[in-house]
Amino acid sequence: MRRHWLIAVLSLLLSFGAFVSPSAAQDSNSDYGAERKQAMELFNQNKCVPALPLFEDLAKKNEQDDKVLLGLATCLLSHAATLENEDAAAQERIRARKLLLRARDMGNKDTLLKNLLEMVPEDGRIPYSKSEEDQAMRKAEAAFAKNDFDEAIKNYARALELNPKNYSAALYIGDSYFAAKNWDKAGEWYGRAIQIDPDRETAYRYYADMLTKNGDMEKARRLAIQAVVAEPYNNIPWRGLNQWARSNQLSLTVIQIDVPKNSVSQDKDNHINITMDASQSTDVSAVWLAYSLSRAKWRGDDFKKHFPQEKEYRHSLPEETEALSTAAAVCGELGQSAEKKGKKAPPPTNENLLMLLRIYQAKMIEPYILLNAPDEGIARDYPGYREKNRDKLEAFLSDFVVPPAPKR
Repeated sequence: MRRHWLIAVLSLLLSFGAFVSPSAAQDSNSDYGAERKQAMELFNQNKCVPALPLFEDLAKKNEQDDKVLLGLATCLLSHAATLENEDAAAQERIRARKLLLRARDMGNKDTLLKNLLEMVPEDGRIPYSKSEEDQAMRKAEAAFAKNDFDEAIKNYARALELNPKNYSAALYIGDSYFAAKNWDKAGEWYGRAIQIDPDRETAYRYYADMLTKNGDMEKARRLAIQAVVAEPYNNIPWRGLNQWARSNQLSLTVIQIDVPKNSVSQDKDNHINITMDASQSTDVSAVWLAYSLSRAKWRGDDFKKHFPQEKEYRHSLPEETEALSTAAAVCGELGQSAEKKGKKAPPPTNENLLMLLRIYQAKMIEPYILLNAPDEGIARDYPGYREKNRDKLEAFLSDFVVPPAPKR
């Protein structure tokens, strides 16, 4: 793992405006307010190292300013990239993490803070080798932290020359061009990184944020969706998608089919027992009984037939797909029966079944399960499905979850 990934995250989020306005609620006439404004302006210009002593002083004066603590933490992380002594750099990161935790506990919910807490190791150490490739990466990150983007690009390019599959080098060349406000070159290199590894979310997200900043909301939307498809079980691309939506005064649609917690168990004699919720109506019970019966089969021979190489049963994508599809088919049949009797179907008050039918009829059961209702067992089936169905996963998010980009 390269150290510079952290600096790239900071530069992108800060350049995009993910932090705080310099005019946040402070008395601009006070010494503290004036110093705070100066620090925030440097911070939002991606000048973290020059801003560091200001944030250090501000934090001493007011330990309860959570935005100052966040600023100090990010500046420390940026400064750590310039240190040759790895022990000193690790201590700087440890201190930064503690500041992030304090800011979070004080109620700070900034996206930058959430992302950094997931990325910064608890021990502050980010491993690296002494290879020529890695040394080039280290030189590049130190130059980047000092805003010497030409030097950073030169060294990242050297690392990529040594290893054409170095995703991070291509990504950070793009990030260096982004920081230098060379949008065309940044987009070109984000695209190069995506070609190297389409199953990593970062380049999609960086590219989407840059396009959002520059007003190309339709292409930004597509890339933000692709970031989620690349790594759906990582919170960061989902935050990026939410950020795109908020930038357009929109909200993502929450798609959730609430499957009743009917108990399906297997005793020592391999008998399957199903316990139903007695509070459900007859029609709703019939739908979810079909779901439970379908799942019960998978605890017997069905799982072994589908996964002969796996020794132990697990909840899988084929099982959940079959169960939800069976439930949807029963729901549709009940609806047709009700229509013949002059009734509406399914019951208009049951939004849960309406959503199930809508997803089933759109042939989106599998993408729904993988993106909106996975568990540990189902998640194991995601890479294989994504390899063959990336377009379908993107279409589900586009059609069901992410509102259209506003007309400009």
